[in-house]
Amino acid sequence: MAEITASMVKDLREMTGAGMMDCKAALNETKGDVEAAVDLLRKKGLSKAAKKAGRVAAEGLIGVNVKGNKGVMVEVNSETDFVAKNDLFQGLVKMIADVAQSSGTDVEKIKTAKAGSITVAESINNTIAKIGENMTLRRAAELSVGEGVIGNYVHASVSDGLGRIGVLVGLESSGKADELNALGRQVAMHIASTNPLAIDPSGVDPAVVKREKDILADKFRQQGKPENMIDKIVESGLKTFYKEQTLLEQPFIFDDKKSVAQALKEAEGKVGGPIKISGMARFALGEGVEKQESDFAAEVAAAAKG
Repeated sequence: MAEITASMVKDLREMTGAGMMDCKAALNETKGDVEAAVDLLRKKGLSKAAKKAGRVAAEGLIGVNVKGNKGVMVEVNSETDFVAKNDLFQGLVKMIADVAQSSGTDVEKIKTAKAGSITVAESINNTIAKIGENMTLRRAAELSVGEGVIGNYVHASVSDGLGRIGVLVGLESSGKADELNALGRQVAMHIASTNPLAIDPSGVDPAVVKREKDILADKFRQQGKPENMIDKIVESGLKTFYKEQTLLEQPFIFDDKKSVAQALKEAEGKVGGPIKISGMARFALGEGVEKQESDFAAEVAAAAKG
């Protein structure tokens, strides 16, 4: 059985919003399996989180670049958050996002693409040499529309198109570009805030739906609901899940009395044509990346021994 550390309890509490003792008990019951502990807390109705967000650990910047009907987004990681404020690093991220417009989103292809007279990989290495800190191009995404606009938003911006969260959203429409751009920015801000799993229920991963059904069924059984009613109650619970987790069904952050779908429908008159969300992409800096936490005292002691 894995040792249950204070750090594990703290992390689980941040993921779920459950109490410290409940988190510790869940970790003990699941023998230190964090994912299983999250599910257990949710089954017991103790988790306040709808889903576990990946732990944001890496530093660096998200870069967003939109040209015409195409938008790209890249994540470039660094060792410390100080680098994000460095002009050289900011210039590097902007350059990589610009190159990705033509090279596509395959990280290795971006690295071998030319930025002026040298490759992107060489530019990264040159910047590492100048700043003295490791950097990596982690991932890239792109969206395009046949007719319409690519809405975009960068949260915690340090410069134009650079920040800690980046969003691209495709609005297919023959309507007015200026109205669509304004609406697209609002929808992108909504996505940054709520982090939906998919545009609509049909886009949710079947494995996620199954997991949710299992959690709901177990939760209602523990509440003593009759077995012959479980399926109906689970389906009702799934409707709530979709309202919380899919873009078009979520309450719009700019008017929570309407869903995003209703807000888009109402905007069609102003825009001058039907509007369809054709795609979305959201990058949060470092999501899903575990950064090794150093024990400063131990490092000093080790250095002293050396």
